[in-house]
Amino acid sequence: MNEFYFNTKLDQTLLLGRTAKNIPELLEGVKEVPEASIYYHTHKFLHQHHFLSPEPPNDFSYWIAEVLNDAQLGEIMSSVDIIQFQSLEDLRSRFIEILSEQPHQERRTLLAPQGEEFHFMCSRTFVLRTPHVAHDLEEFTEVLKRVSVNSLYYHIFDAKLRLEKGENDFSRWFRDMGKPELAERVARLDPYTFTLEGLRSRIIRLVEQYGKN
Repeated sequence: MNEFYFNTKLDQTLLLGRTAKNIPELLEGVKEVPEASIYYHTHKFLHQHHFLSPEPPNDFSYWIAEVLNDAQLGEIMSSVDIIQFQSLEDLRSRFIEILSEQPHQERRTLLAPQGEEFHFMCSRTFVLRTPHVAHDLEEFTEVLKRVSVNSLYYHIFDAKLRLEKGENDFSRWFRDMGKPELAERVARLDPYTFTLEGLRSRIIRLVEQYGKN
């Protein structure tokens, strides 16, 4: 039997003891911090403020724009389309590329006010099995209506990028069940343009629409 077991997660936020007060130091940090830090700074806001839409900026772009007052560079950093990346290393490389293309001396000498430096952080994730399991699409829909947003977040965001599975857990399961069109429809969703509750509703509608095909 091809069951789907719903997991959930708990995150413990960790300070890495590394800060940046200007663009060169931010660049060096982005180059050297662990992948978990890149993931944290591009997904934290989405997870903590899951009722807000559209897609929030990543922490790097927010700090550059709001603390260093460099709106242009902040906008360039915020325009990075995370859904296009299949690995955190590729995402890191894109940020490095953008930050390395800032040769102007006035930009390099912008300094954060004391106390407003960028603090590199990451989170330690604890994955927990829930009692919820689906044996077919009908059960899947009913369970998806009830599980927490933490479970939804884990199977959509963590699975694809942090765990580098290449796609979300739901699409993988749909494809294994012989529902390739449903799998593709869910895989093509841009989850960063939804609230988590909106994403839940959209996936349920897709299952109801394409699950019978």
